Formats: sequence, structure tokens, C-alpha cells
Amino acid sequence: MATTAYKRFRMQIELQRTSPKAVRLPAGYRWLPWRSLLLERHAQVKWRAFREDLDGKVFSCLGDAAGCTALMKEIVGQAAFCRAATWMVVYQPEPDWPAVDCGTIQGVTRSGGMGLIQNVGVIPEHRGLGLGRALVQQALLGFVQVGMKVSVLEVTAENEAAVRLYQSLGFRTIQVLYRDSSTGETMTEDEAESQISKWPRHLSGQ
Repeated sequence: MATTAYKRFRMQIELQRTSPKAVRLPAGYRWLPWRSLLLERHAQVKWRAFREDLDGKVFSCLGDAAGCTALMKEIVGQAAFCRAATWMVVYQPEPDWPAVDCGTIQGVTRSGGMGLIQNVGVIPEHRGLGLGRALVQQALLGFVQVGMKVSVLEVTAENEAAVRLYQSLGFRTIQVLYRDSSTGETMTEDEAESQISKWPRHLSGQ
């Protein structure tokens, strides 16, 4: 199988300087805190958010419903899974209307006071309302509540809208990575160079 390299930015924010506060959602939307019975619902939102997007092509598991379920199980099965940084957004403008799951984010912690953000996803029908920003802010607040000092995430360099969002929230790029699309393993830039003309395009940033 041919290997495709893709460029990723590792970005970080210092939580002690940002002091995240409670996040309000647009009218008709509400937060659902993590509960184990929501696992499949998170997975479905993840799949609907990524299946036709860039990361759904870069990461095969995000473009597949079963893959999203397996990924959610892997995340929540970690001892360092952070419930406080794991949220879903639902849309229910009227009490008697069925709720629509439309946004998801997960978090895990690492030693040294680091909170890792996983898979910020908003389904296409509910984009453009600031839900992605709200999800990240809510996760950051959760990390602060459990004593984390910094938060880190990775984003595909080609996803310029996401990069701009994270920068506007105070994240800065601390490392440029090249990953093997088939394994997710880190590659050197030299190893990735031969794959740059494949998909996605312009991985060299030139």
C-alpha cells in the first residue's frame, strides 16, 4: 500500500494565562456533560462531522462509523480520560422537539499538567455558529478545573480554518510534524518529502 505523508501542527496554549470562563451557547443549543451511555452518540457526531472533511480522508477511522466508535472506546478507555473536558452540544429549540446531537470534543490528560484535546467536531448543518470555538473553550475550562497547566492539540496544516480558530483562541504552534497516513506514526521531513506530491497537496508548506 502506498504511503501518504501529511503535515500536522502541534499547538499549545498556557491555561494559567488565558483563564477560561463558562461558555454560553447560541439559543436552542445546550451542553451535555460526559456519561458513558453517550459513547455511541459522540461517535456518530464524530463520524458525521469528519466523514466528508479533510481529516476524514487523512484519518481513515474518522471517515468510518465503526472506526469512530472504536476511537471513542479507545479514548474513554484510557486511565487519563478527562470527563471534565469531554462534551457534546445538542440542538433542541423547543422542549417537545427531538434533540439533535451536533458537536463533540474529548480530552485526556498527561503528566506535567498537560491536557490533550481530541477530535473537535461539528456536523455540517450546524457550522458557522461558533460551536467549534465553544467546544474548545469548554474543554479548556474542564482542563483548568482538574488542574492542568497547558493544553495541546494537533491539526492538519491544510485545515486552515481550524488553524485560524485555534490561533484566535491563543494557541501557538510549537512543533511541525509529518505523519504516515496508514499508521499515524511520525516521519522525518526527509522521509515525508517523497510523499508530498500525493494527497493532501502542498504538505511542504511551499
